[in-house]
Amino acid sequence: MARYWLMKSEPDAYGWDDLERDGEGLWDGVRNHRAKNNLAAMEVGDQAFFYHSNIGREIVGIVEISEAGLTDPTDEGGKWAAVRVVPKTKLPNPVTLKQIKAEPRLAECELVKLSRLSVAEIGKEEWSLILSMAGV
Repeated sequence: MARYWLMKSEPDAYGWDDLERDGEGLWDGVRNHRAKNNLAAMEVGDQAFFYHSNIGREIVGIVEISEAGLTDPTDEGGKWAAVRVVPKTKLPNPVTLKQIKAEPRLAECELVKLSRLSVAEIGKEEWSLILSMAGV
């Protein structure tokens, strides 16, 4: 069963446009245990929202996990996880963190409850609601 995720990146470091240009990207550098566990739980075909953190603070697109179960190549100890992602869809209307926090049905969303978490799980209902907020 496919699962849904949210992955944060600072757009001035690596944004949606960079991923589209590259065609595929390695999601590495995560150093939080819960985020690592989320990365490790991902499977090929799962989808994730691409979230611009710090600048914009908004969901801008959807990516698909193209390779899962990788060890982060930036980790010499080999204990941190990584995945590869491909861009699928740029959202017609980015969904801001402010909009998400204002929606009561998203109050339990990991993006709201664990705001510093860089890789979060998104429930199926949350996924559908955010898509509708984006005009998809």
